Amino acid sequence: MLDDIYARVQPGPPRPSRIIEPRVFSLPPGTERYVVEGAGAILIRIEAGDRFTITNDEGGQPCEVVAADEKGQIDPAIIGGAPNSDAAGLKALLTASDQSLRGLRMGLEARGLDLAQARAHRFWDAGTPAGSSQEFSVERDGVLIVAAPGGAMDLEVQDTATPLTVMVSRAVIKRVPKFELPDPLADPLQSIRVHSATAEAYFVKAGDYIQIQDVDGRQCTDFECFSASKLDKGIEHALDVTTTRTLMSHAYPMPGLHAKYYDQEMLPLVEVIQDTCGRHDAFAMACSEKYYNDIGYPGHVNCSTNFNNALKTYNVTGRPGWMAINFFFNTSIDDHGVMYTDEPWSRPGDYVLLRALTDIVCVSSACPDDTTAANGWNPTDIHIRTYSGTETFSRSIAYRPTPNSEAKMTKETGFHENFAKLTRNFIEYNGYWLANCFAETGPIEEYWACRKDVAIMDLSPLRKFEITGPDAEKLCQYVFTRNMKTLAIGGVVYTAMCYEHGGMIDDGTVFRLGQDNFRWIGGTDYGGEWIREIAEKLGLKVLVRSSTDQLHNVAVQGPKSRDLLRRLVWTAPHNPEFDQLGWFRFTPARLRNETGTAFVISRTGYTGELGYEVMCHPKDCDEIFKAIWDAGQEFGLKPMGLEALDMVRIEAGLIFAGYDFSDQTDPFEAGIGFTVPLKSKEDDFIGRDALIRRKENPLRKMVGLEIDSKVQVGHGDCIHIGRAQIGEVTSSMISPLLGKNIALARVDVTHAEFGTEVEVGKLDGHQKRLPATIVPFAAYDPKKERPRS
Repeated sequence: MLDDIYARVQPGPPRPSRIIEPRVFSLPPGTERYVVEGAGAILIRIEAGDRFTITNDEGGQPCEVVAADEKGQIDPAIIGGAPNSDAAGLKALLTASDQSLRGLRMGLEARGLDLAQARAHRFWDAGTPAGSSQEFSVERDGVLIVAAPGGAMDLEVQDTATPLTVMVSRAVIKRVPKFELPDPLADPLQSIRVHSATAEAYFVKAGDYIQIQDVDGRQCTDFECFSASKLDKGIEHALDVTTTRTLMSHAYPMPGLHAKYYDQEMLPLVEVIQDTCGRHDAFAMACSEKYYNDIGYPGHVNCSTNFNNALKTYNVTGRPGWMAINFFFNTSIDDHGVMYTDEPWSRPGDYVLLRALTDIVCVSSACPDDTTAANGWNPTDIHIRTYSGTETFSRSIAYRPTPNSEAKMTKETGFHENFAKLTRNFIEYNGYWLANCFAETGPIEEYWACRKDVAIMDLSPLRKFEITGPDAEKLCQYVFTRNMKTLAIGGVVYTAMCYEHGGMIDDGTVFRLGQDNFRWIGGTDYGGEWIREIAEKLGLKVLVRSSTDQLHNVAVQGPKSRDLLRRLVWTAPHNPEFDQLGWFRFTPARLRNETGTAFVISRTGYTGELGYEVMCHPKDCDEIFKAIWDAGQEFGLKPMGLEALDMVRIEAGLIFAGYDFSDQTDPFEAGIGFTVPLKSKEDDFIGRDALIRRKENPLRKMVGLEIDSKVQVGHGDCIHIGRAQIGEVTSSMISPLLGKNIALARVDVTHAEFGTEVEVGKLDGHQKRLPATIVPFAAYDPKKERPRS
């Protein structure tokens, strides 16, 4: 009866929203996480009562821990137990020239730590399982140096150096959670704290660097600057984002940064050198009084007013609203042209490093917005450091293989310096800088060198993982679609790797080095993470360790590649001679003779031509490159960049992740159904049931297109029959050899028959159409006779 009178309610108090966040924002109070890269080391401040745990992430990695008191005296007793090592591994790392350890060296010097007579706790060896951990208690205040020592990987032994994770549980939990400011990149000229909801102005000389750092994460900071010489003349020309995006030919909407920023007279003011966040705003203004008034918060502190107050020192006229670069501000524009915002992507310690291109007056804010998610609902501090222009910082941006991974900065491959002598046109690819094209050739000439003579290109960013142990074959048989039981030692097989629903994680090659030794070479770090997750879930006795940084490679491709490399390759009597190396075979080798530098050579490639890949440790890249380059001059060897590579691989019908397949695409839809031997492979593998269902009930098919127009088409362009869209272009090119505009495309199986007439839509897909015909998707050498030759 009463239920008919009163409203029915859900009993109890409200439940909090469930949000899955990166681990750094969801750790328990007082818990901190640090990652020690393989062949690296870090310094951590510790206090009495703290506890810390070190985990061997990938297995097989030794660890050394050195403890010191607050006065810089080495004192192993701080963490208990007796030391058992002279810290030789750590000392070897610090005496090497690795610039990634520069911050650690500065931290040791600042604390007066002398490691000459240091004693360390050393534990774990090459057989330690992944996930093993050691826990310590801290007796007194001091610092820890945690090292993951390692040298050059033996290409056959596969003894790669891998990361360690350190979790610190603090005895004293801070009332307001704050993150420690990371060590500076070099000796700072200025160190400026921009406190929450304020702004600071500062002067930077031409050539000096500006590091703008998010201390606690998820905090936006607006940045403006002026030419100092113009201000001296009373000319107040601020950094202008409209001029900048026009000159850079990069009109948003999209989050990110321009390479350079200009004022309204096109004077360059700053350039971007490093960025660890990757998502920023350069089309909206700094927040202003009007903004808060209009949303119902009159009198709210704002960045524009803070800019005005800070710039009074330099006699800059105030403005009601300032155009600015909004670092770490996560805004974008949707398909309807509406701007929206969400929580920033920045993590504690993320930064942008700029270089002043002229003497500039700068102003930076710590945004006060607590009315939206713009600062994660909790405005915090920003920190500014400036460094001398005499310092050297490599250009880099950061990426994270998984949301919980530490940021990894773009690196130079072991071959970089040799290619850099031939071009300045490098682009970021998979965490490394790769040549896009070369100054004396250009992509068309590089393309023809590969098709007619021989070309060399850097493919070091390919991700390598060493899979070793008694259950290695079982693991590979389960995670890859191809049959690993039939893969001979010295053999290579191209395969797919799928999720349970049949969508592809990656494609790549598996090398069999021994009965229980495999090497996976793919396109993403997550491929290795996935393989390791499966191994741990199944409890298999196997190690899956990353070796990308230990094994760099160049591809030597083209009809004359065999004649070139024959002069350089020596193999041991128990391995195939160079001329006996068949298609999809590899062998350990040496340069010229049995005492030469070691490398691995495989008869593989990504060009559709006869070709080889040469893999070696980064320390040997210079010697290997020069040997190939010098020997190649007789054969017309040319360097090849990514633009030319894209042309030859599309022509040959070779697919590329993110363009021709994704985790929503199965191998059949990606045109590589031959990698799924459903009838001959008798063991189960991940995704098998889904792939059977998908094969029996196909929806889409990968095809080729011949386009009756020289108008370029691009990835994602729609394909129509009449009004209906029946597919989309995945990759495209104008083929110099075939004289045709061709593309790879995925279309509905209803219209996938060769010879079907379709139209490629441009503009909105309807106002401009390009006639096209569906053809087999390997336009060049579809039977692969050239690489087999």
